[in-house]
Amino acid sequence: MASSRFPAKALADRTGTPLVVHACRRAAAASTVARVIVAADDERILEAARRHGFEAVMTRADHPNGTSRMAEVAEGLDGAVEILVNVQGDEPELEPDAIDAAVRALQAHPDCGCATVAGPFAPADDPADPAAVKVVLDAAGRALYFTRALVPHRRHDVGDDEDPVAPLRHAGLYAYRRDLLLRYPSLPGGRLERTERLEQLRLLEAGERIAVAIADAGPGGIDTPEQYEAFVRRFGGA
Repeated sequence: MASSRFPAKALADRTGTPLVVHACRRAAAASTVARVIVAADDERILEAARRHGFEAVMTRADHPNGTSRMAEVAEGLDGAVEILVNVQGDEPELEPDAIDAAVRALQAHPDCGCATVAGPFAPADDPADPAAVKVVLDAAGRALYFTRALVPHRRHDVGDDEDPVAPLRHAGLYAYRRDLLLRYPSLPGGRLERTERLEQLRLLEAGERIAVAIADAGPGGIDTPEQYEAFVRRFGGA
C-alpha cells in the first residue's frame, strides 16, 4: 500500500478487478499450484483478495522483503507443504508457465533449496539498465551471481563465431523448499545483498544453491501509474 511510486497500487481497479487479484488469478492458472495465499500487512488488500475467493493472511509490517514475509506464512502452514512459490502481487501478466518452470527446476535439482526464472532480453530492452537484474549460470543451470551490472562482459576481441554468452534477465519469481524458507530469516544479511539491494544474494553468500529455469515470465511488475495505464490498455484490448 505504501509504494512510493504508485501508492495503493495493489487495489488499483480500472479493469474492474484489483491489481493483486489479477496476480492471484495468474498464479492459480499454473498447473503446479494447489493453493494461492495473499500475504500482506494491510487489511484492505486482504479484503480485496477474499472478496474474489482467495485466501489471505495478515503478516507483520516490518519484513525487509517478500521472502521474509513468506517465511512468516510458511511457519503456519502444514508441514506437508514442501514447495512454496513467491509471486509478486503487482504482476498481473505473469506467465503461469514461468511458475511451473521454477517449480520443476527445483524438483529437478535436489541440491538446490530455491529456484527462479530468467530469460533473454527483448530487442527493445537495455541490458545495461541497472533496474534490470542479470544472472549468470553454471553449466548445470544454477546461479553463479545476480547483479544490476551488465554481465557477462564481452571483450571487444570476442567474435560472434566464438559463441559468446548473452545476458540473461532475471524475473523476481522464486520457488522455495519449505525448510530453506524457514531458515531464511536467520541467515545473515550479506555485504553483496546490501550492496546490490538484491535479496537472493543472501542465499548465495550463505552457500545455498539456486536453480534457474529459462522461461518467459511476462512483461514484469507494475511500478508506476504509467505502467498501470499501459496494462489497462492491454487488458481492454485482450
